[in-house]
Amino acid sequence: MSPGARKLFLAIAILATAGAAVSSVSLDHHFRKSKTTYCDFGQSFNCDIVNRSEYSTVAGVPVALIGILGYVALLAFATFYREKAETPGILVLGSAVGLGFALYLTYIEKYVLFAWCILCLSSLAIIFSITVLSAILCVRSMRSTTS
Repeated sequence: MSPGARKLFLAIAILATAGAAVSSVSLDHHFRKSKTTYCDFGQSFNCDIVNRSEYSTVAGVPVALIGILGYVALLAFATFYREKAETPGILVLGSAVGLGFALYLTYIEKYVLFAWCILCLSSLAIIFSITVLSAILCVRSMRSTTS
């Protein structure tokens, strides 16, 4: 494995860890009964509105838990399975699905709930970054196997 690929895997692993942490805080807020203060800046920036809305679950599963599981899976592929030839493709596919889901949730925030969640926007930035890094890793991987 090239030093460049190692750095990309490391960056993805660090970002996935950060994503799992952000999603964990969001999950805590989902179940918490008291209002949060650090994420409440009026009606337009309010994590409580977003994390406790009807859109905060999918088939009864909290979206934040789905995020944790997704980030942990990306972390596993970026660390334990990074030597496998198919891992860059799996990382691109997994992160692209996560990015699509995050973009859908961002749409819900803007056009349905009319409230932004700082935790959700942080997760969006993280999954976007992982997707870009995974795409770079995948392209480099394909180039190295064809040359």
